[in-house]
Amino acid sequence: MSSMLSTMDLSFSVDQEELIHRITLDIPEGSFVGLIGPNGCGKSTLLKTIYRVNKASEGTVYIKNEEMSSMSNREIAKKMAVVTQENDISFDFSVMEMMMIGRYAHRSTFANRDKGDEEICREALASVGMLEFQERSFLSLSGGEKQRVLIASAFARKSELIILDEPTNHLDIGYQFLILDIMKKHEGTTIFTSVHDMNMALRYCDYVIAMNKGEIAAVGDPHEVITEKLMHDLFKVRTKIQMNEDGKRYIQYLGGILQV
Repeated sequence: MSSMLSTMDLSFSVDQEELIHRITLDIPEGSFVGLIGPNGCGKSTLLKTIYRVNKASEGTVYIKNEEMSSMSNREIAKKMAVVTQENDISFDFSVMEMMMIGRYAHRSTFANRDKGDEEICREALASVGMLEFQERSFLSLSGGEKQRVLIASAFARKSELIILDEPTNHLDIGYQFLILDIMKKHEGTTIFTSVHDMNMALRYCDYVIAMNKGEIAAVGDPHEVITEKLMHDLFKVRTKIQMNEDGKRYIQYLGGILQV
């Protein structure tokens, strides 16, 4: 299987403190890959370094074997869409205007709004249950509604790769399943997302990358990587992993934080 996204010896430091250390990973084309690990382990730092919010102190990021450093912002935007946890947009755009901004990489710089683009945006909004909000002010939305619009915007870009930083963080449980179901069914799209809920990782991910203390702790099939030992070592919790009715494994939390 060919590679969609890869890194080689990727590191990021702040004030001489190394937050991620020589990360080498490979995200296969068309896969759904989850990035897991305890709070503060470096998940968001790694993702931000990949999509260039953080400037790597060393190492290289590749999209389809091409160095990102040699690509223009427009070229990157055509291949990769990013959804972050932060919604610090201060301009009062409508939801549809927000969606159209996400389509800029597919249009010439001074092109007028295109009906084809509008239809793509409406379809993406409908897929996350937000079509009826298309004329609403983005700033008037709740945190969960904003997140659903931003996820829809990523879908509308038709990028080959979508990177998401805990995309279901502000969503209630019903919409968590909805969004992950939609992402799982996005044929031809590679998904690389940080995941907070380990049962969601077991249910949806083709592969997981486990991080701890700024380094890769384990990589592989989630049903092989997410074990009672890993939950003990990384998250300091006692668990029992069982099989549910549809043959998928799930984690039963036994309560209590273990002493570090």
